[in-house]
Amino acid sequence: MLTATALVAASMIGTGIFTVSGVVSETTTTDSGLLAAWILGGIFALCGALCYAELAAALPESGGESFYLSRIYHPLFGFLAGWISLIAGFSAPIALSSLAFGEYLGALVPGVPAPLAAIGLVSVLSVLHGFDVHHATRLQTSFAVVKVALILVFILGAFLVEPSRPTRLGDLTTLGADLTRATFAVALIQVVFAYSGWNAASYVAGEVRSPERTLPRALLSGTLLVTALYVGLNIVFLRALSPQEMQGIIEVGDVAARRLFGEGAGRLLSAGIAIALVSSVSAMVMSGPRVYREMGRHHRLFGLLRPLNRRGAPSRAVALQGAIAIAMVLVSEFRELLFYIGFTLSLSAALAVLGLMILRRREPDLPRPYRTTLYPLPPLVFLAFTTWMVVDGVRGNLDGVLKALATLGVGVLLFWLSRRRAAEPTP
Repeated sequence: MLTATALVAASMIGTGIFTVSGVVSETTTTDSGLLAAWILGGIFALCGALCYAELAAALPESGGESFYLSRIYHPLFGFLAGWISLIAGFSAPIALSSLAFGEYLGALVPGVPAPLAAIGLVSVLSVLHGFDVHHATRLQTSFAVVKVALILVFILGAFLVEPSRPTRLGDLTTLGADLTRATFAVALIQVVFAYSGWNAASYVAGEVRSPERTLPRALLSGTLLVTALYVGLNIVFLRALSPQEMQGIIEVGDVAARRLFGEGAGRLLSAGIAIALVSSVSAMVMSGPRVYREMGRHHRLFGLLRPLNRRGAPSRAVALQGAIAIAMVLVSEFRELLFYIGFTLSLSAALAVLGLMILRRREPDLPRPYRTTLYPLPPLVFLAFTTWMVVDGVRGNLDGVLKALATLGVGVLLFWLSRRRAAEPTP
């Protein structure tokens, strides 16, 4: 269970917590509004984890949404889930995390262009993970330990020094105004990206011992742990900066560290954050090909990504993933990527959660070693959140919604072409 829980926590803790608050502050102008967004994001992730825990225990196969949606709906939905994983689940977050690394590196070493640093990071890690799987795994474990230790030091240290400003959490009037803004759902979509990874253990369900017991515990404990860390870190940010001061700042962790601890200690912590971002990119470069290879068992198009090189590394899958990520670094802007990822992944997860309710009705006798606690409340809350974010997201960021729909449209076309080619007689 410890390994699976660590996988969930390590997958969740990444770029979002060190960058998203500066973007969210553009739409939530109060301390209480900012924290409310992170608490609601945690509730969203927890409801999703409760639902995925039942799915993972009842259908203990690797592949996550790709397997669930194929099993519950149709192979097209499973293919689309895998396609979303390639584009929005891994390649886009790799680009986003690399851009964030570039911003933090630029704060430490002025003059370094963030896009150039991002492309360099993606290239180096893709070569490493595409060459030898064993060396890459050891590197990733070391990075993960540094990342968790850094967050704990940051939170504990911040409460040992004098805050730069008093936090203001008691004004319910301004909180209500924030929650009813048309743009609050856009902010929540961005926070949802920071929580992505709560379903990570379901991707390796077929490799976990006693998945019916281990996976529910890992999904729930990992999500609760990360929610507590995220809320704690945002309280730390608010001890250093007001939401107005955070607005538009991507490297918010760097600015908060310098404000709280002084220039020297702040630079040291910011260097640690940059290392944590390297860890996030490394984790995704390593994990993504596992999903694509699993997809290759069922879909011919993804079968091209299944081969391993002589050292056991999925070099083709890593190369394709890296190329897409670099293209996104070159053509996308940080905020655009943030919304696109959160929105697209929410659609895929919502279909899986809805599938849980469909499966309950359609296959009541299916063995379910774990049943979602407080059912049907968690899936209903999750689907209500998603509906709210989709509806308000259309109003608040139509361009981002259209890009997500275009991604799905390309996926449908590729599925059709793949099926048509498979049906053609061999000459």
